[in-house]
Amino acid sequence: MRLVFAGTPAAAVPALQLLIDSHHEILSVLTQPPSRTGRGRTLIPSAVELLARDHGIEVLAPEKVASAAEILRALEPDCIPIVAYGQIIPADMLAIPAFGWVNLHFSLLPALRGAAPVQHAIWGGDQMTGATTFLLDQGMDTGPVLGTMVEAILPSDTAGSLLHKLSESGAVLLHQTIDALEQGLLTPVAQPSDGVTYAPKIEKADARINWEYPAREVDRRIRAMTPAPGAWTTSPDGDSFVIDPIVLIDSDHSLGPGEIRIERNRVLVGTATTAVALGMLTPQGRKSMKAADWARGLRQPQERFM
Repeated sequence: MRLVFAGTPAAAVPALQLLIDSHHEILSVLTQPPSRTGRGRTLIPSAVELLARDHGIEVLAPEKVASAAEILRALEPDCIPIVAYGQIIPADMLAIPAFGWVNLHFSLLPALRGAAPVQHAIWGGDQMTGATTFLLDQGMDTGPVLGTMVEAILPSDTAGSLLHKLSESGAVLLHQTIDALEQGLLTPVAQPSDGVTYAPKIEKADARINWEYPAREVDRRIRAMTPAPGAWTTSPDGDSFVIDPIVLIDSDHSLGPGEIRIERNRVLVGTATTAVALGMLTPQGRKSMKAADWARGLRQPQERFM
């Protein structure tokens, strides 16, 4: 097939690489414009753009995707696979490719429609998730399904590690979907009306740790917010800390919610149930460090997190 690939972040790179290595022809790549980052506000191209340029593929990076409509029509792609592109495709552009826009979404639709399915799967305590390929329509992740794959969520998974696994296995699913479409082997299946849930964009307030929750819920929230935006908490004096994944201490019921106990080689924090042991944390304005090293450097012991 003649393809235009649409995608932006690192999670889209495995899918693009597989399609580059396949027998399909990549006419162009559609991605978000370079973003400014760091103290110098340097313009950084997307991960997808960098890979495309490494392979000599033309890159389209419009501020608004609608402005690329005529270019896409002129390219006459058979199909546009899309992975985390980052813009809503206008209705009049959906018919440009003969086989449609084939989206790879990192959940088992109709569950967890929206921008942050991986984070919400961990946060919600799901034990299983997956990826779905489907044809884009005018709704939010509502189009007919072409294929699915499943992935177990491990107790140690963070949003980062789970997304990495899904991006690799989902890339295979997308490749297989494009092949099967080309061969006429797929019939799109409408999503059921039952089982619809949503995964809205994660806001900074969502990442605040509530130590009044049970330990396992605290653990899930932290893992869901790692590495971004980062689970955070504050001290009574208002300093904030980003907290990396923790260790559950099921046998320790001695600490109240948010109460800190500094031991020789570890730092424990209480929850509504049992204590948890901190791993790495990042104090406001400082670099990430082991919790025990942070505790040793304190002039006076911290009593609790808020």
